[in-house]
Amino acid sequence: MALSVFDLFSIGIGPSSSHTVGPMRAANMFLRTLAPRLEKTVRVNCVLYGSLGYTGKGHGTDTAVILGLMGETPETADPRQTQETLARIRTSGRLDLDRRHPIDFREETDIELKGEIELPAHPNGMRLEAFDGAGRLLESAYYYSVGGGFVVGGDAGSMNSVQPAKDGTAVPYPYRSMTELLEICRKNGLTIAQAALENELVWRSREEIRSGLLEIRSVMDQCIDNGLHTRGILPGGLHVPRRAPELFAKLGAEGKTADPLAGMDWLTLYALAVNEENAAGGRIVTAPTNGAAGIIPAVLRYYNDFIRAEDEEGIISFFLTAGAIGIIFKTMASISGAEVGCQGEVGSACSMAAGAMAAILGGTPEQIENAAEIGMEHNLGLTCDPIAGLVQIPCIERNAIAAVKAVAAARTALRGDGKHLVSLDSVIKTMRETGLDMQSKYKETSLGGLAVNVTIC
Repeated sequence: MALSVFDLFSIGIGPSSSHTVGPMRAANMFLRTLAPRLEKTVRVNCVLYGSLGYTGKGHGTDTAVILGLMGETPETADPRQTQETLARIRTSGRLDLDRRHPIDFREETDIELKGEIELPAHPNGMRLEAFDGAGRLLESAYYYSVGGGFVVGGDAGSMNSVQPAKDGTAVPYPYRSMTELLEICRKNGLTIAQAALENELVWRSREEIRSGLLEIRSVMDQCIDNGLHTRGILPGGLHVPRRAPELFAKLGAEGKTADPLAGMDWLTLYALAVNEENAAGGRIVTAPTNGAAGIIPAVLRYYNDFIRAEDEEGIISFFLTAGAIGIIFKTMASISGAEVGCQGEVGSACSMAAGAMAAILGGTPEQIENAAEIGMEHNLGLTCDPIAGLVQIPCIERNAIAAVKAVAAARTALRGDGKHLVSLDSVIKTMRETGLDMQSKYKETSLGGLAVNVTIC
């Protein structure tokens, strides 16, 4: 399966790529399958299994399924209209399937949460069914949200039965590991960004790639700005206040040069702003997931504000390098918190940001690999244990700390020559194995860790 950088960076809504964006896309897929029988449909039922069932309410999975059944997509859904739409459906008990076919819909009975049942294929499983007026089954399908908004269809059996849609496009520089990517760069005299660009050109023109990546950067920046200026309490019942606006005011009053470490404060602020927007269900860019969406935008904004302003070539190189690294994570392991814990989300994002930062600071492919390795190695074993099933604690602060770690990893690698003992491939393999060994209560179920050891009043 050929992957594009644009598969890793996609525009959607919060709070979760695997629990919000993925299920909405799954509902869209179901609509396409159901299309020939849509007019006969009088009821649709959705069952959320495993992690989707345990944390579906907190992650907005129920909302995502409803919007998806209406024909909304993560790219086009307006977060500002979500609550009004849901209120209308809940009051009327009616839902316009694919925007054109009204059916009765009762959320409390038509969306079932069965977290205690984990399908063998993947922890993030869901089943959608459609029935006619006589109660006959018209269509039934299983979907799996496998991280970063990626969705695959299959059955309820083993993971071997769940296969993503194949993109048979042949790219000029195929690779599955960093070892292979480094060899491509050495053999062809390319940077990692240049190799990634050549692969992207099989799908898009050079100008389309450029404009697409700059649009992603623009959405990321807008997300930061929204987070800096929006006050209030985050939804969900934890009563977590948005901290970014107050911190923004304090740092603005101090200026950006008064303290030699002020850059780190701004870096953490940018990550907080993004992840508070994500927690509120705002417009977001998966990078490579929503739960870890603050790291890459924060590092890129830090670069723009403190190192080199308005450097479009640097921005393009940053995204291409980060995306190339992210493709390796997706190929060799996983970016799903429900599958490998938060090491697969925050860890991979930290690694991508570290390598990309090293690239735009002039690093060699070997130094970039070293930076990415440092960023991932020191996130190994990170659990996914969100309190109350919300993408708030510890997720928001975790992004801020990982952004700082990414910059530190890049700077550390650039002080060396790229030679080091532990390879990125080894660390990714270790992350995968650690995730498989990790108990499920630490993998986005809110059944362990902080989720059960912090008293909620």
